[in-house]
Amino acid sequence: TAGDRCKIAKASGDYCIIKSHDLDKGKTQVALPSGNRKTVPSACRAMIGNVAGGNRCDKPMLKAGRAYHKYRVKRNCWPRVRGVAMNPVEHPHGGGNHQHIGHASTARRDAPAGKKVGLIAARRTGLLRGRQEVKDA
Repeated sequence: TAGDRCKIAKASGDYCIIKSHDLDKGKTQVALPSGNRKTVPSACRAMIGNVAGGNRCDKPMLKAGRAYHKYRVKRNCWPRVRGVAMNPVEHPHGGGNHQHIGHASTARRDAPAGKKVGLIAARRTGLLRGRQEVKDA
């Protein structure tokens, strides 16, 4: 929209589609990448074409360094260390002479914050046994 400093479809590979013009009201209906439709003034300007860098997520990262630089600018969520690889002071699954949890991996819903790891309030655990009947439509 006018005055929003170009905030529609800015991610790599994104684009919008003009659906309709209302010449009387001076409005244009645009389909956003999410599928939603937005009405903008017809006086708004736009670039024609796709934003560069489409299919960026399809290429494998291949190296730890690329993952490091990707997540460094986003948030501190990489690398992800398993609880069993930690010490017992750092995680409830930590410690022991072998990397094993050592107790049930399920935790009750009202468990204290330091204990609430693993499968929280699990309805069932284990392998899915049996087979489901597939209904033909």
